Amino acid sequence: MSEEKSLNFIEEIVENDLNSGKYETLVTRFPPEPNGYLHIGHAKAICLNFGLTQKYGGYTNLRFDDTNPVTEKTEYVNSQQEDIKWLGFNWKNELYASDYFDELYSFAVKLIEKGLAYVDESSADEIAALKGTPTEPGQDSPYRNRSVEENLNIFTRMKNGEFADGAYILRAKIDMASPNMLMRDPIIYRIKHAEHHRTGNKWCIYPMYDFAHGQSDSIENITHSICTLEYVSHRELYDWFIEQLEIFPSKQYEFARLNLTSTVMSKRKLLQLVNENLVSGWDDPRMPTISGLRRRGFTPKSVREFCERIGIAKRENLIELSLLEFCIREDLNKSANRVMAVLDPIKLIITNYEKGTENLIGENNPEAEDGGGTRVIPFSNELWIEREDFMEVPAKKWFRLAPGAMVRLKFAYIVKCEDFVKDENGNVTEIHCTYIPESKSGNDTSGINVKGTIHWVSAQHAKTAEIRLYDRLFTSETPDAEEGDFKDYLNPESLTILPNAYIEPALTDADLDSRYQFIRKGYFCLDKDSTTDKLVFNRTVTLKDTFKKPN
Repeated sequence: MSEEKSLNFIEEIVENDLNSGKYETLVTRFPPEPNGYLHIGHAKAICLNFGLTQKYGGYTNLRFDDTNPVTEKTEYVNSQQEDIKWLGFNWKNELYASDYFDELYSFAVKLIEKGLAYVDESSADEIAALKGTPTEPGQDSPYRNRSVEENLNIFTRMKNGEFADGAYILRAKIDMASPNMLMRDPIIYRIKHAEHHRTGNKWCIYPMYDFAHGQSDSIENITHSICTLEYVSHRELYDWFIEQLEIFPSKQYEFARLNLTSTVMSKRKLLQLVNENLVSGWDDPRMPTISGLRRRGFTPKSVREFCERIGIAKRENLIELSLLEFCIREDLNKSANRVMAVLDPIKLIITNYEKGTENLIGENNPEAEDGGGTRVIPFSNELWIEREDFMEVPAKKWFRLAPGAMVRLKFAYIVKCEDFVKDENGNVTEIHCTYIPESKSGNDTSGINVKGTIHWVSAQHAKTAEIRLYDRLFTSETPDAEEGDFKDYLNPESLTILPNAYIEPALTDADLDSRYQFIRKGYFCLDKDSTTDKLVFNRTVTLKDTFKKPN
């Protein structure tokens, strides 16, 4: 876009902080929890955090907030790293909250020593009962006034593994009457006898997210800690910990998360879909995960463009999935080679073609800046065409094949339908045509003008492929907001498999990084399930937005 864009509110803050000399270097971080695969909402946060340091200098850390050993896996760490690299970004330091477990423990000890934290042995129900409501103050725990010495003794024994899960917790001692419920003596450590994916069994107490997050930011000298709006109420606690611990004053800023139609973004719900085998895995091409989008054929450029277009704001909104589809169409229109594939085949026989076979020339991509080049396409007297391109009794303004009608075969000749054959059930099985020898594409001297052009593949040379036609995962634009279980709104037509489509032979050299426009059918890519004996192609998106919104 050539016109100068206005700054978003985060960029304004960063520019003011740098211009005023508040910070010499901008330092941001992307802090995923390794408890699932990243989705398109995370892509927005990745583009924001890494984009800021690309624009203003400085650097971005990748820090895994791995404070819950029960839900975390190295598989998730690896997939998240792959996703960030695929989007085109590089982090300066790969870090983990678990790198700071010793330091975080010492921070907790410091709070105890300052009389600002205490060990509580109340049950979860008792703690909830004493917490109060948004309109009523909470009540002090009976353990709130333990001595510093007793708190230090029990906390040390918690660390040493002397107690069972849930026996004790460590709470910050702040204000049980605070209007902010999160400031009412929040839990900062809990006992959890579980093996950690990095530290093994060294620890059996783990910091809560609110305690680990801000302190990890501070340890790394993060200048701008950017979160989504649900963390607005956490900012007061974030600042309180930093102030009481007298450490580097990282600052938290919040922006609106991405809400996208026709899908869900909750990792818990996505995990449900995976665990209940309602999708084939985290990278199922119907999933909103970055790995799912990649497998479906989306490009890094299209995802970055989408994140750029939706912008950064302070107000929640719902973004149409069609905008993401628009971005991939725009990209692939310029970059994807045009090829021919017949998804629902019917035989076309040219009765007067006696050349055997010949090689025709087809252009790869007329939209490409470099012209796109050409390829050789074999032609013969027996072709596969789309069943929908023939109509026995043509409709008004029908410009494709019908008895007595003429049509151009893409890159080839004009043919005229002379006859057709039906089976015993009345289904058309063959179309018989004659061709006009003088009508060859690029050298047409026939003087005949036809309005319709159809695609084809030579039956003798065609290869067979499985085609997977993907559509939206949910029938509702807002499955989260519907009554009942969100899974009740899964789209039964979100995947259609065509096991025996025919493709032109050039596609036997397809690779996982290439994208193709199947002429008149949509954009497709090779799937990882492909073998040398069986190619599988996924539809990335249709050529036009064809989704019908529910009434």
